[in-house]
Amino acid sequence: MNTLLYDGSFDGLLTAVFEVFEYHYKEVEIISKDRFHQENIFAEIHEVITQNDKAERVLNKLEKNIRKSGIHELLKVFLSEDIELEHLILSAVRQSIKHPEENILQNYADNDIVKISKICKSVSRERHRMTAFVRFEKMQDGVFFAKIDPDFNVLPLIRKHFKDRYQDQKWMIYDLRRHYGILYDLENCDFFYPEEKLDLHQYQQKFHDEEPNYQTLWQRYFTKTNIKERKNLKLHIQHVPKRYWKYLTEKEKW
Repeated sequence: MNTLLYDGSFDGLLTAVFEVFEYHYKEVEIISKDRFHQENIFAEIHEVITQNDKAERVLNKLEKNIRKSGIHELLKVFLSEDIELEHLILSAVRQSIKHPEENILQNYADNDIVKISKICKSVSRERHRMTAFVRFEKMQDGVFFAKIDPDFNVLPLIRKHFKDRYQDQKWMIYDLRRHYGILYDLENCDFFYPEEKLDLHQYQQKFHDEEPNYQTLWQRYFTKTNIKERKNLKLHIQHVPKRYWKYLTEKEKW
């Protein structure tokens, strides 16, 4: 058995998938480093270094075989944080290569495809709940703030909905469980990654304080990912990079 360890990012996972084929691994498992606990002392460990060119080649193959809508479903599996997500995505890639002429994600005779379908339905339901029940609070400087705690990592799935719906006001949505969020400033709609867990008690104090000093809290907790000196890899890998956003459009038609 070969065990491939990756950094937990979607690019890292696709790189690992590429290397399964590159090195002709048969008996293989892919697992993120933060979830790895070696139980099989005979397993050969291979650490995957994320490489965008390898990830891109897998992505291009998938887009050719299962189209954008299929990639959209596999992204949902990734965002589900399911314990089997790596196995299921690898299985789907293998099947798409073996049967490029078929819509393999509709092959419900296959157990892995059935699991993928169930996960995607669950993630879609959670996405719908978040778009329906997110409630914003107006801050002293006019920014609207909402906190969520979804069962799945659906922030990348709801970004477009809120960007389209609230284009005329500044807002942010923060995931309490995963400690990152979305920030819209009337021009850009990007993910943000606090250097430390958001102190909700301190946040509430600032929210109710009549002396407008919220800008200090903003600068402390909400930093852009493109500031090199403030980069936090552990939090950064929890989201899907911008180049995958086009596959997350819920209204994609074919």
